[in-house]
This record gives sequence, C-alpha cells and structure tokens, in this order.
Amino acid sequence: MSEALITLADVAFSYPGHPVLSAVNFQLHPGERVALLGENGAGKTTLLQLMVGLHKPTRGRIHAFGRERRSEQDFREVRGKAGLLFQDADDQLFCPTVLEDVIFGPRNLGRSETEAKAIAEQVLASLGLSRYADRITHKLSGGEKRMISLATVLAMQPQVLLMDEPTNGLDEKAEQRLLAHLESLPQAMLFVSHDRKLVERLATRAVLIQDGTLIEGVMHSHPHVHTHSHLHIHAAGQDAGHHHDGSVPEHQHTHGEG
Repeated sequence: MSEALITLADVAFSYPGHPVLSAVNFQLHPGERVALLGENGAGKTTLLQLMVGLHKPTRGRIHAFGRERRSEQDFREVRGKAGLLFQDADDQLFCPTVLEDVIFGPRNLGRSETEAKAIAEQVLASLGLSRYADRITHKLSGGEKRMISLATVLAMQPQVLLMDEPTNGLDEKAEQRLLAHLESLPQAMLFVSHDRKLVERLATRAVLIQDGTLIEGVMHSHPHVHTHSHLHIHAAGQDAGHHHDGSVPEHQHTHGEG
C-alpha cells in the first residue's frame, strides 16, 4: 500500500478535567474513504480537528503529508492540503457573498485573483450552485450554507477531505447531488456521519471510536427475503451474531441498519 497521507500514532487528547481520546492509532491512505463512527460525544469532531492542528494532542504524534507535524506553522501547511468541513456551516462562512467565501481559500493559498475566481466559479458550477454566486451568505438556508461550505473546501483543491456530518440540513435532492459529487472525487476522505445512505455509498472502510480509542470496523451486508440488503458495521473482533464474509457487494442497493 502507498504511504499514508495522515498517520496518528498513540494520540491522546483531553479537555481540562475531561479525557476524550486515548491511544488512537490511525492511517488514511490515498483513495480511501473512511467513515468515522461513534456515539455522540465520543470525540469524532475532536479527532478531525486534531488532524489539522485545531487542537494539540496531549500525547502521541501526528504525521501528515510526509513528515511529523508539531507547530502551528506545520499545521498551516497541513490545512492547505487537508480541507476540513465543519459540522456547523456558520463556522466556515464569513464573507458577505457566496463567491467571496469560495474565492477566499484559493486566494489565501497564493492564487491570483483571476485564478481564485476561476476556481471558485468552476467549483460552484460542479455542485450546481452557480446561481448562488452573488447571494448574501448569511441569508441562505441551512442546507444552502452546507453546500456552500463544501464548495469553500473543494476550492482549496485539497488532497484530503475531512468532513463532519456533510449531509446535515440537506433535503433529499441536495443530498443526492452531494453524494454523486463526492463519489466522483479522487481525494482521500475521512468523514463523520450518522447518515446511513452516505456511509453505505461512500465508505470503503469504517472505524469506530469506543471508550476513547479507535477500533477498525467490519463492513458487511447480507441479503433479506426482499430485494435489498442491510449494511452493518461492528467493531473488528466482535461477534456480529450472524455469518458474513466481510465484504460489501459492489452492485447491491443497501439501506443502513445499525
């Protein structure tokens, strides 16, 4: 397998008086799309933020894009290569208009005004959002803000996408458009989601946060008497309660269960 893009080695993190993560080991390789699962409050959002230096681990090492990362300067470079989609779109959008918000990322990475505008317009078009370019950002609906937030991340042309509940607030039509677009992208992805459709369609593997540590998940589906199957994800080494071969059929429509 090719060298990992991001590696966490024995990473721990605590808020004051509140331990969250302990002894987390993880690797994200090119082409992978990994679902990060766990109960509310398990530390999923914190883990994404650690990867781009928004928190500093209390123990362990973070290796990203070829070298260990420790300082804020190190992580500024990481944030240019790993785009983080926040759970709350209002944390991501701060410019007066949509186009200005999407232009900000590539311009901040050193693109000229002309280049940044061309990238922003192309990304908006690819997401079916061109008509929003001149809209006032804070007047958009929650679902519209969610899609624009993704556009701001994609405009940075990252090597890795880190996404925290990317389908939050989207209606069915927008969600289907988002899923189709994410499926077409070459970037490695790590995403937090409670959306079973997203996990089933996008994930190539899954990891679960349990008791502060990360456990490899086993993804599998099995047929029922009706015409579709259920996708199950459980921790590796745990008895699923039924036989499976560890694979997810490539051409089988699934809906989630558990």
